[in-house]
Amino acid sequence: MLEYNEPTIRRLDVNDFPRGEISRVWLHIINNGIGEPIRIPLIIARGTKDGPIFGVSSALHGNELNGIAVVQQLFSDLQIKQLSGTLVGVLVANPPGLVREQRNFNDGVDLNHVAPGNPRGNMSQLFMHRLVDRIIERFDYLVDLHTASFGRVNTYYVRANMKDKHSATMARLQNPEIILDNPPNDYTLRGHASARGIHSITPELQDPHQFQHGVIGQCLAGIHNQLIFLKMLPGTLLSPLEKTTLCDRSYWTFTDEGGFLKVFPHLGEIVEKGQPIAEVRTVFGKVVKTFDAPERGIVIGKSTNPINQSGSRILHLGINPREIECVIEHAGSAL
Repeated sequence: MLEYNEPTIRRLDVNDFPRGEISRVWLHIINNGIGEPIRIPLIIARGTKDGPIFGVSSALHGNELNGIAVVQQLFSDLQIKQLSGTLVGVLVANPPGLVREQRNFNDGVDLNHVAPGNPRGNMSQLFMHRLVDRIIERFDYLVDLHTASFGRVNTYYVRANMKDKHSATMARLQNPEIILDNPPNDYTLRGHASARGIHSITPELQDPHQFQHGVIGQCLAGIHNQLIFLKMLPGTLLSPLEKTTLCDRSYWTFTDEGGFLKVFPHLGEIVEKGQPIAEVRTVFGKVVKTFDAPERGIVIGKSTNPINQSGSRILHLGINPREIECVIEHAGSAL
């Protein structure tokens, strides 16, 4: 019978871990209603030489699974004797949400809307405070992995503050289909990390509730690029995409009529102003309303759930899409 002997810690201090080894631990965050610990699984690889602390977090939303596989494979492939600095993987940042197969924390709150939390706050605020205080603020760099939520699908895209040279370089190194110039919100994990001087991006790895091996591999290649660029690992940068699409901003379009929704455009498609993008039918199959694109943009994400109450999402539209160099030697930035 397989036994789980990983130790439990209360706070991440990379100096507690041996150089040249990969360590697996549980970090105790809070207790549940019967006093049992709620713990976060971490993998820590401490290199033989000094260097940055590079963190990769996943499953802050409990139904967003692709990032877990990225972290698992990242450490499985790692040649620890070649590593400088420290690589930390946060396998599941929201264990209660993962166990319940839901996006939010167990009090129904989106953890990515309450950073940095509150040490004297409610359940989600306290949990987020300790996650940030005991893990995230130890990092120099953070890649916070996400996917679409239930009933929606995403391209492989990256949210990054492209006016910050560090974030801009990190985004290009990821080789995504789309980069969204998105200064971080103060209440997101990326937003708080950035405010604390931790260089951060948020890759969105397609769809929830599954492992999608194509995008997992693409994301892994991007993280390897970052580690190579930072000289944490030896190697050659890989740029399978010579160009990517940069958007200045984005927003969701919504319905104002309930019924069965069908969304027309494909992910990554450019839609023009006035182009039909969706229709709503009654339960009897009669079309009651069609919706047009409010302006030109690229489809970053879209709804796939046909059950559409008035006010449901249609398209995540990226505005002013244009090609930029993805090959980092041409990017003109440095981490």
